Amino acid sequence: MARINLLPWREEARSKKTQEFGVLIGAFAVVAGIIVLIIHVYNSQLIDAQMARNKYMEDEIAKLDIRIQEIQNLEAEKRRLLDRMRAIEQLQTNRPLIVRFFDELINSLPEGVSINNIIQQQNNVTINGVAQSNARVSSLMRNLDESEWLANPALDIIQATSGAGTRISQFTLRFNQVIPKLEGEEE
Repeated sequence: MARINLLPWREEARSKKTQEFGVLIGAFAVVAGIIVLIIHVYNSQLIDAQMARNKYMEDEIAKLDIRIQEIQNLEAEKRRLLDRMRAIEQLQTNRPLIVRFFDELINSLPEGVSINNIIQQQNNVTINGVAQSNARVSSLMRNLDESEWLANPALDIIQATSGAGTRISQFTLRFNQVIPKLEGEEE
């Protein structure tokens, strides 16, 4: 009689193939999990490295901001010092001008003229005074016009008043203080 195999070999083969397939799927799942884990770790390292670079950049930017602030403070201090130096230089330069102004004014005053009040705003000077006559005021104006340091005299007011048997003229006169150029000095 022919041998008939009654064992379920097809089912065993099918279960063996199913088992192999399951092992293969499991192996692929493990390999895929390992690959995903490796990619995750690699990305985490990249993110950490970028965060470290960002932190370094932020620290350096903070240091530079501090240095910029220090530089701005130094520049402000430099401007203040330069302004003070200019003010001191101007005072040093103008100191002899005041003396020269009064010398020129006194030399320009004719006899019989006295000054009661002097107002100076920059180079513009206004004087109030009294004179024995209008001719003395005219003489003062001529003397001021001839001076190298005083120029452009203009009479604002002149009033003749009588008192104690004498006649006097009260006047208000404006003129400019100028600084003559020295020979060889450029404008």
